Amino acid sequence: MFEPLRKIFRSRPRLPAPAVPEGQRVYAIGDIHGRLDLFDELIAAIERDAEAAGAIETTIVLLGDLVDRGPDSAGVVRRARELQARRPTRVLAGNHEEMFLESFDDRRLLRHFLKHGGRETLLSYGVPRKRYNDSTLEELQALMREAVPKEDREFLSAAEEFVVMGDYLFVHAGILPEVPLEEQSRHDMLWIRDQFLKYPGRHSHVVVHGHTICPDIEECNNRIGIDTGAYRTGKLTALVLEGQSRRYIQAAENAGDVTAFEMESIR
Repeated sequence: MFEPLRKIFRSRPRLPAPAVPEGQRVYAIGDIHGRLDLFDELIAAIERDAEAAGAIETTIVLLGDLVDRGPDSAGVVRRARELQARRPTRVLAGNHEEMFLESFDDRRLLRHFLKHGGRETLLSYGVPRKRYNDSTLEELQALMREAVPKEDREFLSAAEEFVVMGDYLFVHAGILPEVPLEEQSRHDMLWIRDQFLKYPGRHSHVVVHGHTICPDIEECNNRIGIDTGAYRTGKLTALVLEGQSRRYIQAAENAGDVTAFEMESIR
């Protein structure tokens, strides 16, 4: 009675492992959240790794949430702009960038932004702590417009909603299952959680995402989560994709020192 079952399983074609296009290497970096120290160390490690690759084409993808919670969002945005100016770098919009940008004109959203790490962002842009504490929401909006450079706002406003490379889809939060990519909403791509995270089926691509903190890298059949909670845990993670291979580079803080090291894929 088991022989027919064996034949069924043997007859199923084995799907090829997901891959990025030949001759390319991708470094996808999870949510930075104002941790310039970790970002700098990780970028330095990526630069060394890319240099060792020789003539291969390399692209860095920042998965969004550059700002808020950590101590130096202004520095992270400045460094991301510098990085994009010297090597191919794709920057994705995160929900925290959305809150930040909309707070310049929407006082209701400004209140929400400040409660979720925006205070640290404004202080990193040089808003004096006492003025911050003494200001009304209207006054804080005026301080934001004065403190945040136009170039930074334009840079964050130009962030992409998703990037596709080979069999991988890079997006900040995830996608709504069983909905074609061209029909996905911006809100879901920046904010979705459970509907995406708990979905067991395949998507059109393997989705590489941040947004939801996981204590360790999450490699599933349909997605890879690399938000390792930089502002909370002191660990910032980059996924490295080349051909069908996966590996990771992580910058981690230990007793005040930040170092980067390589990790193999867990699949």
